[in-house]
Amino acid sequence: MKLKREAKTLKANAIASLKRGLEAFNSHNDDGRSEAVLLMLQHASEMLVKALLVLKGQSVFDKAKGTSIGIERAVSIAQARGWIYGAQGGAIRVIDAMRDQAQHWMIVVPEDTLYINSRSLITALDEILVAHFQDTLADNLPARVLPLSTQPLPDFLMLVNREYAQIRDLLSPGRRARDEARGRITTLLAMEAHVSDEVAISKRDLDRIEEAIKAHTAVEEVFPRLTTLTTHVEGVGPTVRVRITRSVDAPAVRYVSGDDPEGAAAIREVDLQKKYHWSPSALAEKLGLTPTKVKAIRDFLRIDEDPTNVMVFEFGSQKHPRYSDNALRVLRETITPELTERAWRERPLHRRR
Repeated sequence: MKLKREAKTLKANAIASLKRGLEAFNSHNDDGRSEAVLLMLQHASEMLVKALLVLKGQSVFDKAKGTSIGIERAVSIAQARGWIYGAQGGAIRVIDAMRDQAQHWMIVVPEDTLYINSRSLITALDEILVAHFQDTLADNLPARVLPLSTQPLPDFLMLVNREYAQIRDLLSPGRRARDEARGRITTLLAMEAHVSDEVAISKRDLDRIEEAIKAHTAVEEVFPRLTTLTTHVEGVGPTVRVRITRSVDAPAVRYVSGDDPEGAAAIREVDLQKKYHWSPSALAEKLGLTPTKVKAIRDFLRIDEDPTNVMVFEFGSQKHPRYSDNALRVLRETITPELTERAWRERPLHRRR
């Protein structure tokens, strides 16, 4: 199949990084091994998805910035166009989420977890090559260099349950293994990308989950998304194909809100940011008032005292309040010219200076 020049180059880069990643996976040297695998497999994924976009005539550059888009946006575009499907996108997102933590902070990826997710990704990349490039991984590298492991492929739910028990043990009093425990929690959070289009691992997520595990909260209450997944395995040995998808008989997942104390461990920061998405200035603009007047009204109505209305996000030393659609609805239904005037008159004195 004749490819566009850029698509051909991107595809070649993808295969090259994949080879390096597989070389690292099968290496006898464990120092930095999982990090090297994740870095190379993530790069291979990004290059191949962008090669696919270029092949289909889709721009891979941000119009406003003029820079190449990231892997998250590239995968989203490919999925929206129907060029890759859910399980393929999930496999790519999981490796990307793990790589992000490996590169920017820390992560602990157990061997069988690295194996099953690497295999899942390789299956996805091979399917993309076959479907769109009339090519296969078998045409580019021998089967003997694919990820090999002496451990059998684990059932996904068994893997999650085992990891959860291991983390709980690591967090036991006197173990002094908190860093490893949080590194393993990070891996479980990253694997939520198999069913979630957006995964961002935050310190607050880690803190909530750590406390929940210490309190002996059940795994299905802490990782409800993961307990809906199952592993589909075809073939044996080096040619095995792995797909991680939602189980057809999985129970419905109850996605909790940010103000639900019973489901605190299942809350994810990225979900909270979707719920609380109005900045003070954006909220004021939506209401057609100045930010200072809306602040006076919020104080008068005690909007900020209701956790269903506001969430304060911390980015480093900075704190940013964000408001929900519920806050916008309450303000819209309540605001009148008379109330606005009264709230303005009764605002705290120190704000009038």
